[in-house]
Amino acid sequence: MSKNQVFENLLLISTSTTYGTGYLEHAEEEVKSLLAGKSSLLFIPYARPGGISHKDYTAKAREAFEKWDIRVTGVHEYDDAVKAVNEAEAVFIGGGNTFVLLRNLYANQLVKPLQERVQKGMPYMGTSAGTNVAGKSIGTTNDMPIVHVKTFDALQLVPFNINPHYQDPVEDSQHMGETRETRIAEFHHHNRQPVIGLREGSMLRITGDKISLKGPLAARVFLQGEKPMEFKPGDDIQFLLEAY
Repeated sequence: MSKNQVFENLLLISTSTTYGTGYLEHAEEEVKSLLAGKSSLLFIPYARPGGISHKDYTAKAREAFEKWDIRVTGVHEYDDAVKAVNEAEAVFIGGGNTFVLLRNLYANQLVKPLQERVQKGMPYMGTSAGTNVAGKSIGTTNDMPIVHVKTFDALQLVPFNINPHYQDPVEDSQHMGETRETRIAEFHHHNRQPVIGLREGSMLRITGDKISLKGPLAARVFLQGEKPMEFKPGDDIQFLLEAY
């Protein structure tokens, strides 16, 4: 992303629910900040691979936003999904399977409209898979590739990749498999962009050309060829918005 490209008003959340809280409750303050002055929201439920319908998933989101006086409609409720995005006050993409989500975004021709609307300042909110697709690619998702996607190129609303639900190795664990850190290091053998590991409860807030880490926990940042770095909420992470 070059400095003359300003993507405004993003809220990228690691997860929709943390232990002991209801849907989006842990992010209430930031959600209200993102949607200040808005009365409606377009929900994109495309990430659900099965087990819950688009209708039921939208109903879950609708219930959460009602208490904040935000009216929610699902993109699947419109005959023209592109028109729905173009006319939306704000967009929220929920979690699920990142591969299913990205395939559906391309199939419904929503990638470019979403990019254009966000460039013009439309609020965008994502959780989990919805946060994954805000990055440069989906190459650091934790999800299984249960469907084929024509490209890993995502919405590219930010010039880095995101690893939601980031987990640290468990001390004294006898698990001998790969850690998240190992997998991200493998990603960096073939890709240059930074990766930020968002632990549960953490989120990124981008307003204009400024970025900040929100939530109770530090985030782990990975740069190609360098040791991972820890950043606490309030630390300067502005370098993540520089072009890579």
